[in-house]
Amino acid sequence: MHPSSEASLAARRAIVAGNWKMFGSRERVRQFCKALRDAPWHGEAQLLIFPPVGYLADFAAGLGGIGLELGAQNLHEAAQGACTGEISGPMIRDLGGRWVLVGHSECRASRGEDDRTVAAKFAAALRAGLAPILCLGETLAEREAGAAETVVARQLAAVLSGLGADSLGRGAIAYEPVWAIGTGRTATPEQAQEMHAFIRAAICRADEAQARRARILHGGSVKPENAVELFAQPDIDGGLIGSASLEPASFLAIAAAASRPRKEGSTT
Repeated sequence: MHPSSEASLAARRAIVAGNWKMFGSRERVRQFCKALRDAPWHGEAQLLIFPPVGYLADFAAGLGGIGLELGAQNLHEAAQGACTGEISGPMIRDLGGRWVLVGHSECRASRGEDDRTVAAKFAAALRAGLAPILCLGETLAEREAGAAETVVARQLAAVLSGLGADSLGRGAIAYEPVWAIGTGRTATPEQAQEMHAFIRAAICRADEAQARRARILHGGSVKPENAVELFAQPDIDGGLIGSASLEPASFLAIAAAASRPRKEGSTT
């Protein structure tokens, strides 16, 4: 069975994950939670929010069991220790988080996180009982050098080789076209699908069953205006949403787009 066959698409529930980055306030969290309680989500997509970690408990209290899950934007490899300014997987769970981003492009760039560190954080998330979203993506220089697939394959292999394909099924993957962030360029649905299909094919070479189940999100400036076309692609299983996730209306509009039927078939 092909990794993007009709049966596989049906088994892969779309995820719409809002990454609030370093934005927000307690009042904004309160308003966001109220808006979602007033218009509860009944669509098919799975909704996640990754707020600044200081607001995790506020979100957990404010959402009141409406079905939206929470996560943190990063974690430390250790469960505890003399690591000033860090947060561990067990702490994230204690605050109400069940997911965590690992290897986000901004963390790779600003904190110097390399593939080995990202793989260690992925493993730490699993040990803590968290579902990690592994972020992959190439820079503009890497894409222009023709190294996009090489870079993404290397980032993926750091987890695959050390933890196995089964580990990916305990979380998700997010492809971020770093070259399209702040450069004035935009990844077209076709470009996004091409890389998503490449990632799925790489997983397939390790484990075909896991490739069929793996959920691969798009992290390249997803908005209500482009979400329908992006999410229609057979290997795009939702999105990791940045600024558009800060407003309940746009977040829910993107979630609605992720609940629509997708194309069958793949370029892999």
